[in-house]
Amino acid sequence: MKEMIEIVALFLGFAGWILIFISLEDQYWKESTTEGSVITTSTIYENLWMSCASDSTGIYNCRDFPSLFALPGYIQASRALMIASIVFGTFGIVATLVGMKCSKIGGENYVLKGRIAAVGGVLFLLQGICTMIAISWYAANITQQFFDDFYAGTKYEIGEGLYIGWSSAVLALCGGACLTCACKLNSPREKTPYPYQPPSRGHVMSTVTSQSVPSNYGRNAYV
Repeated sequence: MKEMIEIVALFLGFAGWILIFISLEDQYWKESTTEGSVITTSTIYENLWMSCASDSTGIYNCRDFPSLFALPGYIQASRALMIASIVFGTFGIVATLVGMKCSKIGGENYVLKGRIAAVGGVLFLLQGICTMIAISWYAANITQQFFDDFYAGTKYEIGEGLYIGWSSAVLALCGGACLTCACKLNSPREKTPYPYQPPSRGHVMSTVTSQSVPSNYGRNAYV
């Protein structure tokens, strides 16, 4: 039962880790809205790294953001959080592979392996939390500008990249929760197995010798 939960948790955490890269590569984190526009000649869409524009003929042009310090604070924070989630997910996968009970890595010290697996579960939780904060913060700014009647700039809608990021966060959180709960399923009687060590030859010989030596006092000594 515990081995099955660990495998499912590893699959969820790994799937969430892969979706982080897919979300970062997606260019549609936000897309310019057509609300209130009669004729639209171009569409603008952005992610954390670049801004793109396409016209009605399908021709598009993308450019990277020229300056890091010129970006809004929420974009810089979202970048840092997404990179941190990749780091947490990487170490979480490694720790889970080492700590899984069905894995031969790390020997047969199941108490230590259980603690390492618990660390992997915590790292998956941190991965999901960082991703959720980054995606939700980015989406909150989009909705705030969209419903602000006094905002004079271009209004955007939530793009598909954010939905992929939310899916990644949910999978990572579920994987971390499953792995953490699986570590609590250890039986209290479960102990660390120690390899059998047969007694040394000298000890056996001394025991046999001490039992075979006759006593210095015979029966006639008391007569």
